[in-house]
Amino acid sequence: MRIKLTSIFVDDQAKALKFYTEVLGFAKKTEIPMGEVSWLTVVSVDDTEGTELSLEPNSNPAAATFQQTLFEQGIPLTAFEVDDLAAEFKRLVDQGVEFKQEPTDAGPVSMAVLNDTCGNLIQIYQIKSG
Repeated sequence: MRIKLTSIFVDDQAKALKFYTEVLGFAKKTEIPMGEVSWLTVVSVDDTEGTELSLEPNSNPAAATFQQTLFEQGIPLTAFEVDDLAAEFKRLVDQGVEFKQEPTDAGPVSMAVLNDTCGNLIQIYQIKSG
């Protein structure tokens, strides 16, 4: 058993695709039109055959409530590992990304939390060497 696909709810797929590819730097893997929405996934440019992230349209009222509650409570929906948190933080700030938490030491990792503009807080983290 392995994780090959995970999902994140977004309030607008086009906006999410732009943010996740042009700002965060992922690559579009799959886009299959399904009426008003698409089956839409992105992957790491460093591992295009790796785990896919599905940008799911948030049309389910229960999911919308869950997403909004997490956001309001400041809880990240998911986390992405980076090699150099300081450099990634600077790169994203330079692109206008809003951070809810600047880089912070947290035991074996350093982390920061950003607003993905699609209804979610995302944590980015770097594992400390040692």
